[in-house]
Amino acid sequence: MRYSVTSRAIIFLLFICWSPVLTAQNTGQALWLSVNGAIGPAINDYLQRGFDKAIEQNSQVIILQLDTPGGLDASMREIIRSIIASPVPVAVFVSPSGARAASAGTYILYAGHIAAMAPATNLGAATPVQIGGLPGSPDKDMFERSRDSNEEETQLADPMSNKIINDAVAYIRGLAQMRGRNAEWAEKAVRQAASLTAEEALENGVIDLIAENIPDLLAKIDGRTVNVLGNSRTLSTQHISIEHFEPDWRTRLLAIITDPNIAYILMLLGIYALIFEFSNPGMIFPGVVGAVCLVLALFAFQVLPINYAGLALLLFGIAFMLAEVFVPSFGALGIGGMIAFVIGSVMLLDTGVPGYGVSIPLIVTFALLSAAFFLLVLGMAIKARQRPVVSGAEHIMHCTGEVLNDFSAQGWVRVQGERWEAQTSTPLKRGERVRVVAIDGLVLKVEPYSNKATQFMED
Repeated sequence: MRYSVTSRAIIFLLFICWSPVLTAQNTGQALWLSVNGAIGPAINDYLQRGFDKAIEQNSQVIILQLDTPGGLDASMREIIRSIIASPVPVAVFVSPSGARAASAGTYILYAGHIAAMAPATNLGAATPVQIGGLPGSPDKDMFERSRDSNEEETQLADPMSNKIINDAVAYIRGLAQMRGRNAEWAEKAVRQAASLTAEEALENGVIDLIAENIPDLLAKIDGRTVNVLGNSRTLSTQHISIEHFEPDWRTRLLAIITDPNIAYILMLLGIYALIFEFSNPGMIFPGVVGAVCLVLALFAFQVLPINYAGLALLLFGIAFMLAEVFVPSFGALGIGGMIAFVIGSVMLLDTGVPGYGVSIPLIVTFALLSAAFFLLVLGMAIKARQRPVVSGAEHIMHCTGEVLNDFSAQGWVRVQGERWEAQTSTPLKRGERVRVVAIDGLVLKVEPYSNKATQFMED
């Protein structure tokens, strides 16, 4: 089939005119970040790198899929600061069905440019819990007073806890007002640990929409106008592609190291390995392993809300159990050290946040292993050092032997059933008993045993 010149020109012009439209329909990208678990340093690092990647590739929108029981306050605030400062709109999506955005997740959901939930999900219970064992942090009694009594009575009951509650209320109300969401219910979620289902959250103006999945979410937010860094932006998400930014090895390693139980184990392994290295200088391997484990543990504790009083008690407990080996305290130091060790371990990371506490069975296990290590292993090593030498040149010193031939300067003697060349300053006769007083290579320096015994008796 042949086209005339005019037809070809028309087709070419239509192609030129429509190609930008066709290209625009398939351009753009949504970066998908998924959070499943407690909010902590590893999640914070993963999201920060995800936000940076979205900015680099000029993504149309960031989808933050959320399923969390809560997390650490410091990590939560870092994530919210990144969301607010992001030039790319962030759609926080509580998904899949059965997921939740509890505690810290509620704050993050309120901070998103778009707040969405899947059916059969929930949010709320945003009351601050004890962070790192700080004095005056909210406790169960505070929660009961906040729920059952009026605000004035609560303030009079515990001023320090009330400051923390009011700080959290002001923070989440600020997020709600910035995004135009229900601030009254947000305050109730903090003061009374209230929770809502997805349908109830939509009815109360807590979220913007309910979506079945991510493609459904992108279809429903298409054409919405959001405020990004003070500027209105209309989203165009109908035909964009989705890229899933998954956690890499660095995030997984950070998640392992910053797990409180792993950090606790690394710290104790590091301390015990260094103690073993110092008690047996020259082994090198325990020292290297101990140094690496201790540095990793200190890095984890740097980003975790540890209680320094608990850490001090734990170290004192180890020192007391170690002192029990050297000081005859009849068990007082050992028992006191074990008690301090257990109490310090319990206090070390008492955050009250799911997934961020040291396991009690792990503490008990390490307390018993520590006591056994110091009282048995190190005790046996020290006793072994105090035993008399049974081999080598040191064992020959001061041993007695028998002269094999007459000599006045150099001859042969038998010591411990072995034939040795010997030197003396006193003439010796065959069969006479001698005592080893020094060793020069393979030559023994001896003297008559009777003379040494007589001198010893005279002294």
